[in-house]
Amino acid sequence: MDRLELQGLSKRYGRLRVFQGLTAEVRSGQVLVVAGPNGSGKSTLLRIIAGLTHPTAGQVCLFRDGRLLSPEERRRQTGLVAVDVALYGELTAWENLSFFARVRGLGLSPEEGEALLAGVGLAGRGDDLVQNYSSGMRQRLKYACALLHRPGLLLLDEPGANLDEAGRAIVEAIIARQRQNGLVVLATNDPREVAFGDVVLHLGARP
Repeated sequence: MDRLELQGLSKRYGRLRVFQGLTAEVRSGQVLVVAGPNGSGKSTLLRIIAGLTHPTAGQVCLFRDGRLLSPEERRRQTGLVAVDVALYGELTAWENLSFFARVRGLGLSPEEGEALLAGVGLAGRGDDLVQNYSSGMRQRLKYACALLHRPGLLLLDEPGANLDEAGRAIVEAIIARQRQNGLVVLATNDPREVAFGDVVLHLGARP
């Protein structure tokens, strides 16, 4: 992935202005941190970058091999970890992975699934129902699901949410690996996570 450009992004809901005129650029191997207090629009901005919400003005541009990707191509290149990303509690971790792989048109062997789970600290827990997982285990599984397709752009909304120190170490390793092959955008108000940023975009409190 070459670079990500945010060009004059604004978002309104009726008369409510979430943010206005946001501009930033990050290149391959870099991390963009979106920082700001609760309610400043961090999650909304990540959803716009992911193509799940449309901006009121401005555009998101993702380039690969010098070519601007279409919105659909950008969505295919994006992995998202967020609090509101849904998992299926009545399914096992392996079944969740298999489902999300099929949604993306991917095959997933048991060996590949186990490797993904082991990479997020869930080795041997693939046959457990997700409804029996702790909140931290569910967060780890969200990472496994987001990494299924080896995304060029990884979006992390409050990446350390519900994680203990061992889980945070796993996230740090994931970010380090992603730097080798792509881009990371993370939204946070945690100073430890802000420190990951090569570029930091500060959002103010909503007026």
